[in-house]
Amino acid sequence: MDFNVKKLASDAGVFFTRAVQFTEEKLGQAEKTELDVHLENLLARADCTKNWTEKIFRQTEVLLQPNPSARIEEFFYEKLDRKIPSRTTNGELLGQYMLDAAKDFGPATPYGTTLIKVGEIQRRLGGTEREYIQSSAASFLSPLRNFLEGDWRTISKERRLLENRRLDLDICKARLKKAKAAEAKAAATPDFQETRPRNYVLSASASALWSEEVDKAELELRVAQTEFDRQAEVTRLLLEGISSTHVHHLRCLHEFVEAQAAYYAHCHQHMQDLQRELSSSNGDVIPNAFAGNPSTLAAFSSPSPSTSACPGPAPTPTSSALSPLGGASAVSMETDTLRIEEVRPPASGTRKAKVLYDYDAADTSELSLRADELITVYTVPGMDPDWLIGERGNQKGKVPVTYLELLS
Repeated sequence: MDFNVKKLASDAGVFFTRAVQFTEEKLGQAEKTELDVHLENLLARADCTKNWTEKIFRQTEVLLQPNPSARIEEFFYEKLDRKIPSRTTNGELLGQYMLDAAKDFGPATPYGTTLIKVGEIQRRLGGTEREYIQSSAASFLSPLRNFLEGDWRTISKERRLLENRRLDLDICKARLKKAKAAEAKAAATPDFQETRPRNYVLSASASALWSEEVDKAELELRVAQTEFDRQAEVTRLLLEGISSTHVHHLRCLHEFVEAQAAYYAHCHQHMQDLQRELSSSNGDVIPNAFAGNPSTLAAFSSPSPSTSACPGPAPTPTSSALSPLGGASAVSMETDTLRIEEVRPPASGTRKAKVLYDYDAADTSELSLRADELITVYTVPGMDPDWLIGERGNQKGKVPVTYLELLS
């Protein structure tokens, strides 16, 4: 190999003198040139931008792809500049399992028919999720990655160059300071005694020699100062570009939110379609299984504790009629208060429920609850979907669905 020995030795010498200067600055034995306040603020802002962008980028990756192995695989595909293979989402896989199970159970059976309906919706949800992940990765993750792997690396490189130029400048300042101190000392006590031929250089005045050294040090200082100022300006321009980076990331953030909103809207629409399909068929499969209002199905999901507020009854339409199934006549709903004393349990469709939390009745139309007790619940047409009719012995009243766990 063709090595440039002189250049290698020169670079090694520069590196050594910079290391010495840096160490002396850390030990407080050398002066350090401070950057101007504006540049220091730009550097601090850039570091803050990099740190938070990196955290947001990593956590967004986790949000879109919770599987660490899948993230590592995608990382290698990106580094190899190869297309990431399409991966089946969990929703699509669940939907396919349901469809396969329906074939074995019999697509004509009630269970098989429902599995087919739910499986199709799950596949749609999985497809929607995949589109959301791809859209978010392109509109939000990619710009953040480009900043971290492109712009920030350029900024870091120029910052390192600026630090080297600062060290060179401080080295030149220290060298000039030493040269001036030696010149002053030589001028005070000149030495004209050395006249031997083998030391011809030393025969001149020591003051003149140090004067030349001072001139040389001043020239090197001017050059170092020019290079430092030029590099500081380059670094300042790059750091001021962080503002435009913020504007670009703001647009990307809006696109990410829009992608999320579209994803959840599609999921909500799919689930509403599924609820309507199941509600229309529940009357044949499970008699009187609260199919009067499609939103009632949402009320029978697993309740979650809430300590900040208790659910309250919503006003029922005044035009609705309460038609108990126990032979009683219909009662007109002319007020917002349900007339509990006239409600009769249906002939079928009642369910047992376990009370999860204590609940104190707000008025006489409600039933107080105690945690862990068992009660009988049912619904009637015209009721708010967040409430059921609960019975405990000869006591009866409205109870909030979120305080119950339905057992049968």
